[in-house]
Amino acid sequence: MERLFRWTFRIVAGALILAGLALAMVYWLAGRSLPDYDAAETVAGLSAPVEIVRNTHDVPHIFGQTDADVFFGLGYAHAQDRLWQMTLLRRTAQGKLSELFGRRTLRTDELMRRLGLYRAATASVTAQDAKTMEMLTAYAAGVNARIDVINREASGRGAPEFFLFEPEIAPWQPADSIAVVKLMALQLSGHVTEEVRRARASLILPDERLRDLHPDIPGDGTVVLAGDLFPTLSPTRHASAAPPALWPTAPSGLSGASNAFAVAPDRAAAGGALLANDPHLGLQAPTLWYLARLDLATGGAIGATIPGIPFILAGRTERLAWGLTSSYLDDQDVLIEELNPNDPTQYRTPDGWAAFKTERSILRIKDAPPVTLTLRRSVNGPVLTGSMFDLGTVTPPGHVAALSWTGLSTEDTSMRTGLELMRAATLDEGLAAAQHFIAPSQNLMLTDGDRIAMQIMGRQPDRDPQHQSEGRIPTPGWIPTNRWKGTKPFADNPVWADPEGGLLGNTNNKTTDAPFPDHISHYWGDSQRVQRMQRLLQARDVHTRESMIDAQLDTVSTAARALLPLVGRDLWFTGEAAPAGTPDRRRQIALEMLAAWNGEMSEHLPEPLIYAAWMRALQQRLIRDDLGPLADDYPRTEPLFIERVFRDTGGAAAWCDVIQSTPVETCTDVARQSLDDALQDLEERYGPRVEAWRWGDAHETRSDHPVLGDIPGLGLVVNIRQSTSGGDDTLQRGRTAGDGPDPFANVHAATYRGVYDFADPESSVFITSTGQSGHPLSRHYDDLGELWRRGEYIPMTLDPALARAGAVGITTLLPAAD
Repeated sequence: MERLFRWTFRIVAGALILAGLALAMVYWLAGRSLPDYDAAETVAGLSAPVEIVRNTHDVPHIFGQTDADVFFGLGYAHAQDRLWQMTLLRRTAQGKLSELFGRRTLRTDELMRRLGLYRAATASVTAQDAKTMEMLTAYAAGVNARIDVINREASGRGAPEFFLFEPEIAPWQPADSIAVVKLMALQLSGHVTEEVRRARASLILPDERLRDLHPDIPGDGTVVLAGDLFPTLSPTRHASAAPPALWPTAPSGLSGASNAFAVAPDRAAAGGALLANDPHLGLQAPTLWYLARLDLATGGAIGATIPGIPFILAGRTERLAWGLTSSYLDDQDVLIEELNPNDPTQYRTPDGWAAFKTERSILRIKDAPPVTLTLRRSVNGPVLTGSMFDLGTVTPPGHVAALSWTGLSTEDTSMRTGLELMRAATLDEGLAAAQHFIAPSQNLMLTDGDRIAMQIMGRQPDRDPQHQSEGRIPTPGWIPTNRWKGTKPFADNPVWADPEGGLLGNTNNKTTDAPFPDHISHYWGDSQRVQRMQRLLQARDVHTRESMIDAQLDTVSTAARALLPLVGRDLWFTGEAAPAGTPDRRRQIALEMLAAWNGEMSEHLPEPLIYAAWMRALQQRLIRDDLGPLADDYPRTEPLFIERVFRDTGGAAAWCDVIQSTPVETCTDVARQSLDDALQDLEERYGPRVEAWRWGDAHETRSDHPVLGDIPGLGLVVNIRQSTSGGDDTLQRGRTAGDGPDPFANVHAATYRGVYDFADPESSVFITSTGQSGHPLSRHYDDLGELWRRGEYIPMTLDPALARAGAVGITTLLPAAD
């Protein structure tokens, strides 16, 4: 027995030692790819030495003798900290993910090949002016210089992910940077998804009920039904298929969002203009944003960059500050092409049958044979398959769907806008820079310290006034009035400058009441946050940097304040006191708490959780019997829909009656039943004590690594979880997942916040949602995330002495001898 014990002990001890050695080896190998910020490297492509001074938060301040050398330094810094992220972005745009990940990303690659995004980026290289081309070329040289250093010094392959996947990295090209911008355009454009969702609902619902579920903002407007345009279409009630791995587009409700506020000097307490901006993107680790300062010939520029893109997307110089919000300009249309029944290589046009342009494309797949695609394109755009965006559910037999989209321009000059904004000396020069931007369409908020303005930038499709659906749903591509006539001149893009009240703001809300086709969009990103923005900005005679920060971090839900009195009007303080421990008593406690609540979506309170769960259960009860499984495509609370139902706008209270049941249910019945549903679910998740529930326990951020986050064990290292305040409709937006095991998880938020004060520019501040490094072993992987969660910021200084004073390292790049 003693001998058995000794051998068991030896085996277990040996196994533990081997496991420890293996972990130590993994840690050592992964640690090899941590960059040395104090290194001096000799590299090709520079005209003079470059210094990359990283301050205490790992924000690089890049100094060089020429602008080209500074852009070289930015490329080098991006590759130091985010090389894997850049590789992933480029492979996504190229449709080459399956070379790393196998068949699980095949559908994603197929989408990108059919769109031809990278081909359009490559073609756009020749459209760049000389200065922009110099920027792109220098930046690419900086990225490649870092790759050369990694290979020369065996620096752990540049990122730990390259130990798990193909380590070979192709040289960076100017087209790659253009492709990353186009990929961002795809990720921020949600009109295809919305067109299909609306069309599917229109096949099931009568027009008045469709108006409830997809209301115009504001008012009703015209509703066109897919069944009117394609009589042979049959309703499909199944839910949308889950997106494949690394799918580049967001579900409905999770495309681009943002806030931006600008205050003129006469409304600022210190007499200098103020600008605040917080773009909202899907949470991930690391975040997409990367903070940087560039020392250009025209002065310093500091703010948020995206690895792969060589300019400041949102930030400031000494003379100008700018921010971005998604404009929701409708720059996508789905056109249904009728196939020639005698020759499917042809499609119907106004002049008869025409042949598709076709091309073969080979997808190489890890551990599997290659797949050959036949790509088709009509005059309206690339043809997509029925599985993409659920297009098959709204495409009649004998037809295919093509996409018209400004983001597919082969003369994309958006890069020039970024360069000219950093060099602009006045507000007018900043506004003029916007004319070169193609996609994704954005609201550009600007101030030069004395004036403020907002300009919609991005190309507008030139639609015919007789367009059958006004871009709301897919339309026949052979009808001339449905086809684009090109794009509108930049002068047609709305601009708001020097407002009389001294305030400008945007929360992705509707910006114009112009009729179609000058309408900008029928689909907007917000109808609730804008109300809170107006209240906060207009409530004060003058503003300060702190009031701008308060607005960014505000967690009061105007939707909660509006919906709870409506939905609960027949439930508040009614009935006899119920015995403790019964569902009736639980409901009474919840209603008493909600009645005293001010709508603040604080992570520390139970009321936000009760409210969110109630509205979610209520909406599902209202629509499930009408839409069936298609109700899953509406996972988040739609405040305008619920408000219409409980105000009985246009007979919308009809949604409260369950159509399959004999009794006629009232809205009060459905409100009470859905509250009981929500409370039962919350009790099973968080225990029986309603007062002990916390919104933050359900509303944790999901900043997950897009590749390693789902691997057991590794997820604990690479994923970032944080309790957060805010919600779907607060200025501090924390958009919920809506479905899955954690429906209230925070998956889409302000991943960058910046506040710029021209009374004291050096007091300007910014922050991102994770950290600068993409390396999970770096202390800068998540160090900014905790500050972000607490609503704190870091200094945004252009003072070189301050950057050097707290530097964690200075990388010196020396030009190689010719």
